[in-house]
Amino acid sequence: MLKKLTSAALAACFALPSLTMASDLDGLTPQQLLPLAQKEGSVTVFSLSSRIAKIEKAFEETYPGIDLIGLDMSSTKQIARVEAEQQAGVHAVDVLYIADTPVVFTKLLEGKRIVNYVPPRVANELEDRYKAPLLTQRLSTKVLMYNEKAFPDGSPVSNLWQLTQPEWQGRVLMVDPSQRGELLDLLTEIALHPDEMAAAYKAHFGKDIEVESDLQGAGEQFIKDLFANDLILVPNSDVLNKSVGDVNAKNPPVGFGTYSDRRDNEKEGWALQIANNVEPANGILFPAVLTVADKAPHPAAARLLIDFMFGDDTPTGGAGFEPFNVPGDYATRKTIAHHPDSVKLDDLKAWTIDPAKTAAARGRIADLIITLQ
Repeated sequence: MLKKLTSAALAACFALPSLTMASDLDGLTPQQLLPLAQKEGSVTVFSLSSRIAKIEKAFEETYPGIDLIGLDMSSTKQIARVEAEQQAGVHAVDVLYIADTPVVFTKLLEGKRIVNYVPPRVANELEDRYKAPLLTQRLSTKVLMYNEKAFPDGSPVSNLWQLTQPEWQGRVLMVDPSQRGELLDLLTEIALHPDEMAAAYKAHFGKDIEVESDLQGAGEQFIKDLFANDLILVPNSDVLNKSVGDVNAKNPPVGFGTYSDRRDNEKEGWALQIANNVEPANGILFPAVLTVADKAPHPAAARLLIDFMFGDDTPTGGAGFEPFNVPGDYATRKTIAHHPDSVKLDDLKAWTIDPAKTAAARGRIADLIITLQ
């Protein structure tokens, strides 16, 4: 047994003469990564999106000999699991496909639990802001959604403050922000725009807002008023989408959900649509990032997978990106065209989060929510 192990180790050394560290892999092309990844044999990814199942099939067809193990997992659970495993000395995951960047930056990146990697093949096709501090594959959303069959003339909501009124009492849904960090980011972003929320209040009610003394600005007042109007917190997006989008619903609620979920309208019997013309904004745009876990057990396959998920040179991105080329997802790679049925990115009335500012403020908003539930 010892002889066999020694031979294997020597073979590995001869096969990888210049790759003394995982970072040495960063400059390799997919063609150079492939034989190394095939020797590793597999790659494990935690994914914020269930669409990783489609990527798994396409990746394994493109690169035979590499088993992609894709685990659908919320960003909140990914962060907790990576922290717990690495603290215990376990390094089992290779790639994180994750959002909730305010926490990812502070807990995982600053904690050196992940490593940024930018595939050389696409580096020149990405703006600098999408390459650091972590690699952004696409922009996703948490925005106000409504049922377009029940409301064929357009969104029944044109100002966020309407959601605090009796008409919408108990008829606004949101996935529990304690379970999905992106929803906490949404509420934090609302709080970070007090002037715009105050202007929207005056536009709707015809008078200046009076903010309670224990709150900081009109955004926090909105959050308190929204909870007081019986905001319904649901456990996951499937519950929200069915409740809001059911084609048979007569007087459905609205909800803060994911714009790209309307890709499943026909399959699921939904009529989800984005409420875009909402003052002062309908929600947030946030980055979905791809990153390599520290001490990833399959570092070459991890990089090959990240490269693959940026797609090919066609306008749709080919098999590596097509699962994400849907209305409501926005590619960061310039060669990939946004889906023709999407609201144009420049016309989308959503705030783009600043992860650093959100990170600094989200603790206060989390504490506020606890007092409101």
